[in-house]
Amino acid sequence: MINQIPRVRFAPSPTGYLHVGGLRTALYNYLFAKKTNGTFVLRIEDTDRNRYVEGAVDNLIKALKWAGLNFDEGPEVGGDYGPYMQSQRLDIYKKYADELILKGKAYYCFCTPERLKSLKEEQEKQKLPQTKYDKHCLHLTEEEVEKNLASDVSKVIRLNVEQNYTIKFDDVIREHVEFESNNVDDQVLIKSDGFPTYHLANVVDDHLMKITHVIRGEEWLSSTPKHVLLYDAFGWERPIFAHLPLLLNPDRSKLSKRQGDVAVEDYREKGFLKDALVNFVALLGWNAGDDKEFYYMEELINNFSLERVNKAGAVFDLQKLNWLNAEHLRKKSNLELVSLLKDEIQKSKFNNQNYSDNYLALVIEAMKERVSFVKEFIDTCSYFFEAPIEYEQKSIEKNWNPETPEQLKKLKIEFSTLNNPTKEDFEHTLSKVSEELNVGKGKLIHPLRLAVSGQSTGPGMFDLLFILGKDEVVKRIEVAIRRIN
Repeated sequence: MINQIPRVRFAPSPTGYLHVGGLRTALYNYLFAKKTNGTFVLRIEDTDRNRYVEGAVDNLIKALKWAGLNFDEGPEVGGDYGPYMQSQRLDIYKKYADELILKGKAYYCFCTPERLKSLKEEQEKQKLPQTKYDKHCLHLTEEEVEKNLASDVSKVIRLNVEQNYTIKFDDVIREHVEFESNNVDDQVLIKSDGFPTYHLANVVDDHLMKITHVIRGEEWLSSTPKHVLLYDAFGWERPIFAHLPLLLNPDRSKLSKRQGDVAVEDYREKGFLKDALVNFVALLGWNAGDDKEFYYMEELINNFSLERVNKAGAVFDLQKLNWLNAEHLRKKSNLELVSLLKDEIQKSKFNNQNYSDNYLALVIEAMKERVSFVKEFIDTCSYFFEAPIEYEQKSIEKNWNPETPEQLKKLKIEFSTLNNPTKEDFEHTLSKVSEELNVGKGKLIHPLRLAVSGQSTGPGMFDLLFILGKDEVVKRIEVAIRRIN
């Protein structure tokens, strides 16, 4: 066995943001590591300098930490197998590429871009199933190679793929997989700028970092034969492979930004709770064998296994994510939600107001069953944070009658006499006024709600009055009478 303790890694490229597919890969690696008391490694594969985005590494790390996926080894935290940035390991890759050349498993290629382009066009013209390098430079004499090296001719190092045999490997999810070597290209291992390609760096790092299980997306399945060839060429033990199913749009096309948000940062910005997003992403291709859909992280760790990951692509269902967000929100204590609501208030126009924790807890308790996102405590019931500026026209037409102003004035007078009223005090007072005026309670409740909130719907009427408080209720009734009339 490569290592007695399981070691897994998440190895993203710093290209700008953490894709939800990347989050799922990281999550499955994390869950597997925690379930098996293993080690979760973060390695940054930044050797493609054309795609490198400044600040992307920090963004990736922040997104992982926000989701609760704290890595055991990697940038910032260190470890025994660093450095964990591939751009800091170039000498290592050069050493192993040279070893492959000595073994005849790789070779220098000096072909110009023009020749490679011409070769590709010719093969396309012949309508070959795929375009491949033709091994031209493999047949250069030793003298020709030395001359080119001495003259500093631009070069790459290619994998020498033996032809006419079957490359076989096992996969936890895909089971037994076979590729014909004739369909595998002599992949570039070291580019002309001296940087390794994904294939060489990936295999060398996984070996040196003692990675026992390679858990990654299905899109890398077609690259695995090249990696298997490299492991075998070096004489190294292969890790256990597990290729995760694709993430799909509802129309079953591959999940892409063209059809909606794909960045973890986008969902965080929209107000999704990390518990909900992690719960949702965990179910994109995995289930515990039952109908359960609501999970906390510890439950995911306890139930997770690679054997329960599906082969078929997983549809990204935004409605389900919204539902899970609402469920996780309702399961949170009011104290937790107060902290989250304060963060939302700081991002809103009410950021200069000072609301007590007790006041916010009352708002949360009143609205918890009516919202799906923390920001909706502000967006759907702004009347808790400011007096209404406008009043719902449909409610005015339905509930505001010629006698309404006098009825509300009577309510206002009675409310004014109350001393630190409870919900029950407001309710008893309204019942009393209803009897005195000989009108149904609804004739008072509906216009009263409109006066204090500007809306026709909301939490319980007397919860609303109690939370706002007597003075604010009285003031709002006065303003509504003036404005609506």
